[in-house]
Amino acid sequence: MFYKYEIKNNGTEDVLYLYLSINYEFSRELVLNSKDDDLARRARNFIRNNNINYTGKKVYLVIDGIVVKTLDISLESNPIEILKDSLYYSNEHFLVSIKLQDNSMVELPLKEYLLGVLATNSIVGIDIEVIKALCILYRTYAFYKMSTDKFVDAFNDFALYKPISYFKLVWTVDYDEILEQLSKAIKETDCLFITYNDNYILPFIHYSNTGKTFYHRDYPYLSSVKSLWDLGSPYYVEVKSWKYDILSNLLGFNISKDSTFTIMDVDSRDYVKKLSIDKNVYTGEEIKRILGLKSMNINIIVNNEELKIISKGYGNGYGLSLYGANEMALNGCDFANIIKYYFPKVKINKYIKELS
Repeated sequence: MFYKYEIKNNGTEDVLYLYLSINYEFSRELVLNSKDDDLARRARNFIRNNNINYTGKKVYLVIDGIVVKTLDISLESNPIEILKDSLYYSNEHFLVSIKLQDNSMVELPLKEYLLGVLATNSIVGIDIEVIKALCILYRTYAFYKMSTDKFVDAFNDFALYKPISYFKLVWTVDYDEILEQLSKAIKETDCLFITYNDNYILPFIHYSNTGKTFYHRDYPYLSSVKSLWDLGSPYYVEVKSWKYDILSNLLGFNISKDSTFTIMDVDSRDYVKKLSIDKNVYTGEEIKRILGLKSMNINIIVNNEELKIISKGYGNGYGLSLYGANEMALNGCDFANIIKYYFPKVKINKYIKELS
């Protein structure tokens, strides 16, 4: 983001000048439209990551030789709130009851549950700060489900679970290395969780979006924030095609180029909620599941020989973007920065053992 810095004295104090290149595509939009606390966080990260010996509090942001923003970086609030509780919520002591697909139950320490959930839902190769953020979100989900239902479903809309032993065959050579990284993230975020208005939140996570995340009126801790990194995601656009005979087999009735495809309803995200094919009505989620689409932000093209669907994004666009979070981590943001960016209204909390 910043390509150069200078420390100058204005006669009364030292000032840090941070220079942004206009060649960086989003520099002007970022500086002019971002909140000051977000820019101050980026400036503090740049100072720390580059070992800059600067103890002052004033920063000037410079684009094309012009000072476009003045920041005060002296106030950096602790993003984590420490809570005392008589119950012990650590990775080793907190037990999670998991309801398996056959309705049997298995009880595991939180650490083992998190290993399975992280392995099942995250992407191999992402930065450890993103894994830490995911770990906190999934730990919050475990706390929430155990406090309400007394168990967690292995198959659910938020945190699919497979035992970590399953991945010995999936990862083979890299298993030990990945296991060590996941274990480190779990250990370094021990007892951390997220609340909104003193209630646990649900872990809304998606792979990538169309440049921003979305607000949801039923979940007030979900905000719409820019995630311009996602515009460069390999999941930004996907094009899939089906011959009509294959499509007919998938949906169970005859479909041809003369069939009528009608999008009946879309939501505020431009995601399809309902569509019909020759008067057969489907929800967006049904079509997404049957055709293996990455999202329901779609356009349908009817050709003579095949049907083509162009989708944008990967997932529902709510909450944390894995692709955007990884780009943030690669630019020096830690797990707390990532969580607070994608969930700006929440608190990151920590349970500690209350000593008797």
